[in-house]
Amino acid sequence: MTLPTRTLGSSGFEISVVGFGAWAAGGGGWAFGWGHQDDARSLTAMKHAIDLGINWIDTAPVYGLGHSEEVVGQLLRETPSGDRPLIFTKCGQVWDSADRMKPAQSNLAPASIRAECEASLKRLGIDCVDLLQFHWPDRAGVPVEDSWGEMERLIEEGKTRAGGVSNFDVTLLNRCEAMRHVDTLQPPFSLIQRRAGADVIPWCREHNTGVICYSPMQAGLLTETFTARRMSRLSADDWRHKSPDFKSPNLERNLQLRDALKPIAVRHDTTTAAVAIAWTLTWPGMTAAIVGARSPEQVDGWVQAAEIDLTADDLDDITAAIDTTGAGVGPTRPT
Repeated sequence: MTLPTRTLGSSGFEISVVGFGAWAAGGGGWAFGWGHQDDARSLTAMKHAIDLGINWIDTAPVYGLGHSEEVVGQLLRETPSGDRPLIFTKCGQVWDSADRMKPAQSNLAPASIRAECEASLKRLGIDCVDLLQFHWPDRAGVPVEDSWGEMERLIEEGKTRAGGVSNFDVTLLNRCEAMRHVDTLQPPFSLIQRRAGADVIPWCREHNTGVICYSPMQAGLLTETFTARRMSRLSADDWRHKSPDFKSPNLERNLQLRDALKPIAVRHDTTTAAVAIAWTLTWPGMTAAIVGARSPEQVDGWVQAAEIDLTADDLDDITAAIDTTGAGVGPTRPT
């Protein structure tokens, strides 16, 4: 199958407008895990996504403290070279191997970036990733110019084909852009977390920087199956227990917004999850959305987002629902 594609900024990559997010493939037992996840199930979900036309996978070393990349590496070994998806990974999160539940530290020191890149290549079983991204801004006191200079060297050495950042603000983007073009940005963006629509997404549009947003379903909140009862049954080590979006009164507001998407989903013969993702894709400057899945069935629940064309009336209804429920923060309609 084929899905609609867009060019990822100036990188030259033509990517499907939805990509597979492999965060959950890291499993549980670490600070921001999703609870236990069967590796065979993850592999089946990724293969199903590829069969449906998704041509890129987003992962990171910190997902499962290396495990997500190992699972993606197994996928690559089992996939004919001509059918392999593009692989996007990250760096800049350093964890304590002696305490898996301790949050990783944001460190973009050049030596650390290089060590992480080499470790990622080994886990993935490849010589070069398609896109390497800084996962979070540095918290160790390293000037971003030093970090971005190391990214440039890794590109020149063929360790990665493109360089990007995640969770960066406009100030940091400008500092990087002054040295070398920022190929991509990965911001959080959904009907609930809309802040990026006010600043960094417009910045990327102006600078021809590709945007791949993460958590467009707000970690499952915008799917039909999520309920307050399900929240209470999540694994004890599921990171969502720590998120304000999953606690009262935000949880109730967010689920009310999700419910308001149901009539729109009916009009398009699809799911609320697909509508939520399609909404992110309507924003000028947005290239594609990263969407996680723990099973083939979950992929089927959102992959239609790639082909949904939301109308002006749909957008009006969504804006009204945001205003009525008071859910989330940020601009309420693409401009």
